[in-house]
Amino acid sequence: MSIFLLIPIVTALLALSAVCSGLNVALISLNLQDLQRKAKLGNVYAKKVLPFRKKTHLTLAAILLTNVAAVSATSLVIESVLFGLAAGIITTLLIVTFGEILPQAYFSHNALKYMARLRWMLYIMIFITYPFSKPLQLLLDKLFKDKKTPLHTRRELGVIISEHMGHDESELDEDEVEIIRGALQLSEKKVRDILMPIEDVYWLTPDTKLTSKKIGEVKEIGRSRIPIFNRQLSHCYGVLLVKELVDIDFDERDIRIDELTLHPVQLVGSKTALDTMLRKFLSTNTQLIPIVRDDKVIGIVTIEDIIEEIVGQEIEDEIDKRQAQAETKS
Repeated sequence: MSIFLLIPIVTALLALSAVCSGLNVALISLNLQDLQRKAKLGNVYAKKVLPFRKKTHLTLAAILLTNVAAVSATSLVIESVLFGLAAGIITTLLIVTFGEILPQAYFSHNALKYMARLRWMLYIMIFITYPFSKPLQLLLDKLFKDKKTPLHTRRELGVIISEHMGHDESELDEDEVEIIRGALQLSEKKVRDILMPIEDVYWLTPDTKLTSKKIGEVKEIGRSRIPIFNRQLSHCYGVLLVKELVDIDFDERDIRIDELTLHPVQLVGSKTALDTMLRKFLSTNTQLIPIVRDDKVIGIVTIEDIIEEIVGQEIEDEIDKRQAQAETKS
């Protein structure tokens, strides 16, 4: 065989081997669940590659059979011109360098795109090698059954979401990342970690009389909801909504708390997880829940406290700002 004929034949065989090596790496590196998610979201490349990844063993067998055939043919062609040690060294260097290392490194950087663009070659490989690749697929499918879909742990999801922070290509901004991370951590935190201690809670008893002085005190506190406990803090009679006091005429006589409409609330243990607490707020249609430990109220939690844990920052209302300004001036 002349050198002029040898070069194009070896080049073509090496190119085929290179494509097979690259497709092999691309196929193995693509995660099936990730491809399925991308396909559902409309990724064109994922839709084209997904059928090959679903039949991994058939595609893999076709690629490897084609690759081995190309490598064997390259060795035979070179040995027809060169002999002995020289042929072995040249064949090895050519195949390892141009048929394995370079294409695998190249395809691994954007496996999905290259595999989608070369899917026509995969169809040809599968068609030609089908009498051999199909039995291999059946054998491999029997030996290596599909594993259950691996799920990420909560901490792994948190790390994945954190990778979007400050990344130019991410569709998530920093606020969205913080909210998602905060939501993932809800089940790891307990209400005892975020409750307002009973010493800081403004509460009243059922026999409290709403005198003009007491009404002024309620206004000064600036709370929209006031829990009503007994003096031993072992029972909650409900929550008084301050806005319902607007239509009451307190000039005629002093009114006791137990004469007013109190909205019932459910007591919750101090070890309750925050995600469970959020569901309780949503199911009971209330925004304040007393927290108990050893049958005694130790504090309260509001839905605002839960939201603050999710968004990762404190939410200040008009009263909070006014009090902060007053403390600054003093």
